[in-house]
Amino acid sequence: MRTLRVSLQHWIAALMMGCMTAGLCLAHPGHDHPVPRTAPNPVNDTLHGQTITDEYRWLEGDETGKMTDAVSAWTDAQNEYTRHNLDNLPGREKLEARLTELMEVPAIGSPRMRGNRYFYFERSGRQNQAVVKMRLGHDGEPRVLLDPNELSEDGLLTISWISPSHDGSLLAFGMYRAGDENSTCYVLDVDRGVWLAEEIPGKVGGVNWLPDGRGFLYRRLADPANPYSGQIKLHTLGTHHRQDALLFEQYKEGPLATTWGPNASLSRDGRWLLLAYWTSTKDNDLWAVDLDRYRRTGEFIRQEIVVGEQAASSGTILGDTLFMETNLDAPNGRVVKVDLTNPSIEQWREIIPQRDDMVLRDLSVARGILVATYLHNASTRIEKFDYEGNPLGPVELPGIGSAGIAVEEDRTEGFLSFSSFNMPSTIYRVDIATNERTLWARPDVPVDPDTVEVKQVWYPSKDGTKISMFIVHRKGISLSGDNPTILYGYGGFNISMTPSFSATLFPWFEAGGVYAVPNLRGGGEYGKAWHEAGILGNKQNVFDDFIAAAQWLVENGYTNRRKLGIAGGSNGGLLTGAAITQRPDLFEAAIIGVPLLDMLRYHQFLMARYWVPEYGSAENPSDFEYLLKYSPYHKINPGARYPAVLLTAGENDTRVHPLHARKMAAS
Repeated sequence: MRTLRVSLQHWIAALMMGCMTAGLCLAHPGHDHPVPRTAPNPVNDTLHGQTITDEYRWLEGDETGKMTDAVSAWTDAQNEYTRHNLDNLPGREKLEARLTELMEVPAIGSPRMRGNRYFYFERSGRQNQAVVKMRLGHDGEPRVLLDPNELSEDGLLTISWISPSHDGSLLAFGMYRAGDENSTCYVLDVDRGVWLAEEIPGKVGGVNWLPDGRGFLYRRLADPANPYSGQIKLHTLGTHHRQDALLFEQYKEGPLATTWGPNASLSRDGRWLLLAYWTSTKDNDLWAVDLDRYRRTGEFIRQEIVVGEQAASSGTILGDTLFMETNLDAPNGRVVKVDLTNPSIEQWREIIPQRDDMVLRDLSVARGILVATYLHNASTRIEKFDYEGNPLGPVELPGIGSAGIAVEEDRTEGFLSFSSFNMPSTIYRVDIATNERTLWARPDVPVDPDTVEVKQVWYPSKDGTKISMFIVHRKGISLSGDNPTILYGYGGFNISMTPSFSATLFPWFEAGGVYAVPNLRGGGEYGKAWHEAGILGNKQNVFDDFIAAAQWLVENGYTNRRKLGIAGGSNGGLLTGAAITQRPDLFEAAIIGVPLLDMLRYHQFLMARYWVPEYGSAENPSDFEYLLKYSPYHKINPGARYPAVLLTAGENDTRVHPLHARKMAAS
């Protein structure tokens, strides 16, 4: 990743998750180092009768979006200026040493259970990449299966996913390099520690093993350079991937050709294939395929479950029964039983109705038990039901926070991961049937979580909608209206901002800083309607919610505009970009990470057409009108005084093109 510097009128040194210098003063560095200037080269476009001038089109790269020599030289100049200012901050060395210590905190993931084998990721504090390990028995001696740090001298190889076979004797895994997310699939013989000959390229994922371990289902891109070329294929071990059977592929034409496309999963017994096709960022079609019939006859017959509806549906199959979670006719989610031999909607049987006070986020199946994960006021609740939907009580959590649970159909054993703003990510081994819970893993963190307190408040947005917000700070600090404060947000793609632990925030808390996270519309905290209230022509609601959070923090004595910094990445980078262009007077500093900022051209690069159902497209006249109103790159006013800004972009980013950060930095 290269860091880009922006000087709108002036700029502040900003460190990730905190804009801080000695004493927590938001201060501007000296201007003894000349600001690199960017030469404009205007290009005019006419869109729906309006002329749009793009001063810095050349920073997009060549006609394919690849970096040119001129763009590379420009980036180097911006980075040199950035480093000069960051490296000369007072107190930087002390802070860097403290952050280095906190960034070297170890991490461990919940295990995948197969028989008596437990597969999981673990990274020690100083390792570049996480290692794949296995235990025989939940408390067995760990054995390293795959260490990408030993496979690459530069530490740029990443194992992106693992999928053990049903008996745990084989392990499929994906590996990519330098953050490009273009995973190649390999297979490890677990007992012998030998890699098999399998090597399947094409951003492979979604591997589901056949029960006999002789092959697996997977998703890939037919052309890694084309993000809209998804395929579902079936691989037989020992054969070349070019011989793999193509079961289904992304539509070639029409509006559904540029969505996330197809995904698939298998029932444990291998009979049923559950095929999903994303029709937008929030909806999908769903079919069932009798895979036994396909393997006998070659007939790949899709039986409709949910098709053509504005709804998201998924589930787990036991025998011929699909336990399906869906928000069809239930914005907060419900569970229905579907007989796959007769899956028409008229035959569905609702077993867990929608709840008004909670949003269903996940459903998993243990032996004899359905485990439903909900969000209640942006925090996790986990409830248990039998296969007929009769309540069996909650899975008790250690507190208010974020939790996930890993279970399997053949056991009541599970692994609960839990974290909160003041509790490091901790994994417990649980018996789902009895609620017995024992600690399995917790990293040693060189901070005292008990020194901070967390509260949740509600505030009104511009249109009066009540928005919830988490506020975290050191216990006992005086809220004098002068506390340096970071406001962090996202607000999109049905993603929920729930409590999470970050050790690197503790220097901020220790020095008296405040950290606030609002649950903006566009997220998934309060169901389908909450998400839809922040997309397309409603996107301005997200920015209004964020700006209202900043105003509430000032009005309620937490901070003032001279001590208020904002941060966000990706869609959150769009958020912070919109915030500084709409209310530059309200903030002193902003971190705009890997952002979308040119909303008139974003959809023309990389995989961004996936996001047209979320944002709209300037090719559509009605979408163009609202996109132009908020597109941060087009809202820069040369006469305005803007906050200090740190922009970042990833050269190998396969999602958000670095053109956004470059062009904004040049403006």
